[in-house]
Amino acid sequence: MKDVQKPDHVSLTTLIDRLRDGRYAIPDFQRDFEWKPWDIRELMRSIFLDYYIGSLLLWKGTSESFSALACEPLYGFKGDSDASHIVLDGQQRLTAMYYAFVAPDVPAPSRQNRFLYFIRVDKFMEEAHDAAFDYDWTRRGENLLRDRTAQFDAHMFPLAVVGQGGWELPNWVQDYEKHWKAKESAARDVGDDAESQLAGRHAENARAFGDHLKGITQQYRIAYIELDRDLELDKVCDIFTQINSRGIRLDVFDLINALLKPKGLQLKRLWREAARKLDFVETERMNVYILQVMSILRQAYCSPKYLYYLLPGQDKKVREPDGSLRTEVLVPNTSAFEEHWREAVDALERAIELLRHPQEFGAISSRYLPYVSILPAFAAAQAWARTLPAHRQLDAQRKLRHWYWASVFTNRYSGSVESTSARDFLDLKSWFANDAAEPALIAEFKDRFRGLEFRRETKRGTSVYNGVFNLLVLNGARDWTAGTVPQYGDLDDHHIIPKGWGKDPHVTLDTSIDTILNRTPLTAETNRKVIRDRLPNEYLQELMKENGEVRVRATLESHLISPHALEILLREPFSPADYEAFLAERQRTLQEAIEDLLVKERLGLSPGLRELDTEIEAAELALRKLICDALGDDRTKLPPHVLQKVDERIQAALKKNPALDASHYTAVAGTLEYADLRELQATITNRGLKPLFLPQFSNAELVVKRFDQLAELRNGIRHSRTVDEVTRKEGEAALLWFQQVLSG
Repeated sequence: MKDVQKPDHVSLTTLIDRLRDGRYAIPDFQRDFEWKPWDIRELMRSIFLDYYIGSLLLWKGTSESFSALACEPLYGFKGDSDASHIVLDGQQRLTAMYYAFVAPDVPAPSRQNRFLYFIRVDKFMEEAHDAAFDYDWTRRGENLLRDRTAQFDAHMFPLAVVGQGGWELPNWVQDYEKHWKAKESAARDVGDDAESQLAGRHAENARAFGDHLKGITQQYRIAYIELDRDLELDKVCDIFTQINSRGIRLDVFDLINALLKPKGLQLKRLWREAARKLDFVETERMNVYILQVMSILRQAYCSPKYLYYLLPGQDKKVREPDGSLRTEVLVPNTSAFEEHWREAVDALERAIELLRHPQEFGAISSRYLPYVSILPAFAAAQAWARTLPAHRQLDAQRKLRHWYWASVFTNRYSGSVESTSARDFLDLKSWFANDAAEPALIAEFKDRFRGLEFRRETKRGTSVYNGVFNLLVLNGARDWTAGTVPQYGDLDDHHIIPKGWGKDPHVTLDTSIDTILNRTPLTAETNRKVIRDRLPNEYLQELMKENGEVRVRATLESHLISPHALEILLREPFSPADYEAFLAERQRTLQEAIEDLLVKERLGLSPGLRELDTEIEAAELALRKLICDALGDDRTKLPPHVLQKVDERIQAALKKNPALDASHYTAVAGTLEYADLRELQATITNRGLKPLFLPQFSNAELVVKRFDQLAELRNGIRHSRTVDEVTRKEGEAALLWFQQVLSG
């Protein structure tokens, strides 16, 4: 294009001045500013780490072009606009910079609050860049923006200082340094050497941080192309269309591939070999997921910045606890890179096999996988679990299953997941090693699953919808015609009450006919030959006549359709009120199944052990009630060592989950929720309390023996240990004894 496009660049300071003056206008055909608060934060991270953020395409405007394109100021701009350029490409980046640096008093897009952006200076200077960039939408953030002393104490640099221009930035840095020099002097005067040394380090960091800010604001360059003001409008619009329809995004895989080529390694060749093994999952990011698994296993991080350290021979700086820096090389050469790549591919292949297995996780088809984005964390954690000693692997797999289902039903992997993947991997490693290190997610899942509203889940592909479908597969949902477990490749989620009835103009439903509560895994043949767009009161009656009511009931219960739900389905005539009643009953049944199979972790148990575990739980609850009745409401009567252990668990739970009601645990009933079977035994057999329990437990030796037998069986079931025949028989005898004693 001759003489109409002019490549150039502008410093960050100059660009912010132009943003503040309203020099950039947005044409009406551009989409609205859509970035989320964390997208803005990531742009700030890129700028202050001196990364390239792409170029802008600007058109030098005239009054006619501004009017013709119905241009408006950037989102959040207030005051008189002095627009000189129309933004054709780069609106999201420019608006994000305006919002973060100028900090207009307007809510962030699709949010109710204003968001303020900060750099945590101490973290930045430690090179902990993932934690160094922060935002705040609360009153605390607003107060912090107005209080410089609080900023200095918390090491929080408001990016709005950059947007104020003039001497504000150097004055802030100078005052920050003075603040910590004064603290250094004060600490030295009172002989507090440690505090003086720490304050001195913050003062040094202030100078270094100021130098970095000066370098970025004055020397960081944003590239742009300026189209001539005389260019015809139709040609400008054509350029914009071409950019947005044919642009190809360069992702991190392409970047790593380009950097590996000079080292003689063709990453795309390795990917072609791996792609065939991982093609069950439909995603364009699987090649990146392989790199992320490599990164998680090598350094427990997987954001793009950390993938760079996978390059053979690349130095990585690591800060020691004492503040000193050392360097390490994660991948020494190309041979090691290929080895780690193949390990990651194997880990993903194994993970996918587990997820699609009908008796493991139930994602029998790619379209029923709750998340694709959970794969790197799940594969890496599975690979790590396989490195543990043999006697610890079974328990690790139990914990991994619990984490997986908790992630599915709390929508944990529905947003930005790179930092979540890394954090979850580290949490799982700690939990594998220590039962007390249970991730907070597990408690969150236990608290939230009762609030899941399945009737709203109408779209296949969401984590909860697919999670319910997977659970039905795992429950052994049987074919309605043959009564056997079908070939899972033929299963789909078909309607129980037909879609045609729900779409009938004479039928008015409060809940969509497509809700997961009205769907279940069925073969196409069953849907075509049995249901045939008929109501259940017709086709189920037909099935029961041909196969017997007992068999049909058992088959439906494998689909988590209870006897009461069946009674509702058979009603004649079947009305919209009956439809709602059926949904309510299936909601209850599904919630009970989640509690029984996932929260209480009975999914991996055989039906016999699952039933035993339920009976043991009932016995424990009865023992708790017995103790509550005996002690009244005085928890201090509990043996001191029991009360101490239980209170430690309660405090840990409250710390992990502030939403818990602390007052609930001041009563005996609440306290005993965190007591194990052995602590119940210690309470009942306590010398001082023994008289309270003499009517039920007069033979002390027999009581201890029965508790030992029951605990052995319980622990074998709960901790995925092998339960031999002797342990099972003795445990069952003890359970029967407790049931008789407690009922008497």
